[in-house]
Amino acid sequence: MSYHHGRRRHPRDEYDRRDAYETPEQKLRRSIIHFGEVDPAQEVPRLASHIFEYTPANVPAVTEGFRIGVTEQPYKIPYYAALLRLLHDRPATDAAPGSPSLGKQVLEDFWKGFQAFLDKQAWRETRLCVQFFAHLTVAQVISAQSMYELLKSFTAVLDEFGVSHGRATKAGLSAAEGLMIAGPVIKQDPSLDVLEIITALQTYIDSTKDAKTLVQPIVQLFTDSPVLEHAEEWLDCALAALQTLNGSDFAQTAESYPQPYATATPFTEEPFNLPGVLVPPEVIELDGLTTESGEDAQPKKEEWPQCYVRLFDNDLTPDPTTPIGFAIRSTLIDIVDIFEVNRKDCARLLLEYPKWTLPGTFKPRPGAPPQSPMEGKDWQLESTVLETILGATFLLPEATYKTIYYIALITELCKSSPQSVGPAVGKSIRRLYALLADGLDVEVSHRFAEWFAVHMSNFGFQWVWKEWVPDLALVAQHPKRAFMRRAVEFEIRLSYHDRILRILPEAMREAETQVISAEAPGPEYEYDEPTNPHHEAAQALLGLIRGRAKPEDVMAHLETLRNNLMETTENVDTVVRSLTVQSLLHIGSRSFSHFLNAIERYLPLLRNLAAGQISSTGGASAEARTDIMSAVATFWRNSRHMILIVFDKLMQYQIVDPTDVVAWTFTHCAAVTVGTQKATFTAFQWDLLKSALDKANGRVMMQRRKVAVLRKEADDTAARAIAGESATMEVDAEARPDVIPAGESPQLTSAIKAFTVLTREQKSALARTLDGFVDYLAVESVSPKVREVITEHAWHNRANWEDDDWEIWETWGWYRHWGRTYSPYLRNYMNTIGTVAFAKVSSKPDPAVDLFRKTWNIATGQEV
Repeated sequence: MSYHHGRRRHPRDEYDRRDAYETPEQKLRRSIIHFGEVDPAQEVPRLASHIFEYTPANVPAVTEGFRIGVTEQPYKIPYYAALLRLLHDRPATDAAPGSPSLGKQVLEDFWKGFQAFLDKQAWRETRLCVQFFAHLTVAQVISAQSMYELLKSFTAVLDEFGVSHGRATKAGLSAAEGLMIAGPVIKQDPSLDVLEIITALQTYIDSTKDAKTLVQPIVQLFTDSPVLEHAEEWLDCALAALQTLNGSDFAQTAESYPQPYATATPFTEEPFNLPGVLVPPEVIELDGLTTESGEDAQPKKEEWPQCYVRLFDNDLTPDPTTPIGFAIRSTLIDIVDIFEVNRKDCARLLLEYPKWTLPGTFKPRPGAPPQSPMEGKDWQLESTVLETILGATFLLPEATYKTIYYIALITELCKSSPQSVGPAVGKSIRRLYALLADGLDVEVSHRFAEWFAVHMSNFGFQWVWKEWVPDLALVAQHPKRAFMRRAVEFEIRLSYHDRILRILPEAMREAETQVISAEAPGPEYEYDEPTNPHHEAAQALLGLIRGRAKPEDVMAHLETLRNNLMETTENVDTVVRSLTVQSLLHIGSRSFSHFLNAIERYLPLLRNLAAGQISSTGGASAEARTDIMSAVATFWRNSRHMILIVFDKLMQYQIVDPTDVVAWTFTHCAAVTVGTQKATFTAFQWDLLKSALDKANGRVMMQRRKVAVLRKEADDTAARAIAGESATMEVDAEARPDVIPAGESPQLTSAIKAFTVLTREQKSALARTLDGFVDYLAVESVSPKVREVITEHAWHNRANWEDDDWEIWETWGWYRHWGRTYSPYLRNYMNTIGTVAFAKVSSKPDPAVDLFRKTWNIATGQEV
């Protein structure tokens, strides 16, 4: 038995040492990827010498290091260009006489990797490689002519017929950022016209004006102007920065991008000519599935203009429409996106970002050596980072990643540097809160409340709540008052009622403020009171359920109860359904597992109730399903997130359909949860609607995948059978009974039928949603205020708005958000569902109808 340093050797020890061993190639690659931890400018020459000393020269390993570094660490791209420039100074140590320089070999190999990115349409990697090539063009390593042709190949995408906005934006940004960096060299060549690239961008941007109005974070319903307030559209920013640079003959490029290669000796080799490229066409997946009415069953996801909210003035954070502002914001966005897999590294890199920028760009951090501020710069790093992250969080219709990632990243930043990031978070919250009264989009407000609540929960709910006490004098439905209620509701979910109640100022605890209830939110079993006429019947039913009686016994009991109530009770079926559903929820209210057990045990009973029966099954009954949902909402009216949870389970168990939930949301939600029927739409109703539509769309997607798998299996089976037949030459393939055509597989036929049913349900849910918004906003009988709140005069007088004005304005906001969120599906079904819904709309001139139609046309890609 062997021991090592007094410790018994374990077989795993040898495995760990083998696992930790790095080959020389791995060490070389790692040194390239991780360089620059202290001073990148000083480390570049040392790293170049180290690469030259490596024998034999390993071009693939070096190229791999460059490829990973350029595409995963965009803030290092100028320094990688400087490193590659130094590698052109001489050939590898063991190279034969007359061999090309090591740098040229690496660049040729790197180009092959770029071509692979382009073929796969890996747009971010492609764009970052273009930046790398642009820096090398300024360093004279790449010829200006070939770089210009590369950029033009991307602007050619903008002229493609029917090009999607996402593809055009990514290609346009690749061209724009490449020209921003390489512009000084390209502009010097009189044969190259940079205006051709700028004009191509301008022409495409002008064609997207209407789409911008639907995704701007600050809403002004009365205007058609594409000018954004408190926000910047990303492609617009690129164009503005390019125009500024071109106006100065790209003199500002050196002030916007680090150029560490500028101090290198003059480049004497022949510049490398980038091969010509053709951007491959967009990949469109065709599965051959269509709906009953012939629409394409696989809607293409629409990508909208990227409008980033601005929170601070230009003296605090850089203006993204300027060259340096765009360069900084672009790199920060890339860091946030690339390091989504590791928020801790992302937070560290964001706080270390100033060392990769030009001196004087940001104010020095506390404890850092003082430096001379640069005119027009000297911005606050933390505010810039927060503005970038929140801009990405509030992108419409949806952020690139889930909201929780951005929330966790901000939390990590606060933990890493609480003294500097904490105040920036506070300023951001105050700025967003102020924008609530200036038209902040309803979905942005919703995400803001989520971020605020989760962030406060991570830091002991420490907020200066008394700052908002004066706003309690506003009307109850004012966005600031609504934000307080929503934020407190979220915080109670993340903590508990009494704790949140204790931290709020006395003024916010008053019942008339409606910020927080005096009692903890919980279930409300209306049959619990002895004064209720159905109290005894409810107790008997509870006894059966608690005793885990068989579903058949409970059904028999309910049949008897129904017969007994027939003579004394109106709407007896509604009462029986309410008794049953609320009793099941009452038993299940102790925990989520209790709830699931109760639902699953009495699933046959619930399905019978949903069919309008008790002991027998039958067809779907819209009235019965409405009664079931109303009973759920009545029971959980004080804890609304439980309504969402229960409705989701009812859809999962197919007790109700998504269309039922959509219809209930428009026709019964307000009456049951608030006590008053309203023709307006709230954030809670949006949560219900989104849950139902996502369920319907998700089912179609899952069934499509199932059909695709079965179709492939059937095709493979038929192909093998035909191949076997060809090999044996026994009989003709068509005459053999065991060779079944792909489309005749019983499983496939059944799956396609199920797919047809689910697409019909999907279309029905979307059609019912449009119908609901038409009833709220576009029929002749709507409130006059529906037309009034969309006027410029009314908007500028919003300080005097009453509750119903704000509620109608919010309804318009949710209609806009529905259109942009489900645009791919609406475009697919626009002819069928739009024709039916708009049949109720008057043809008379009406500003509300005009705005409604315009929003619909933008969402569905039609002429406005």
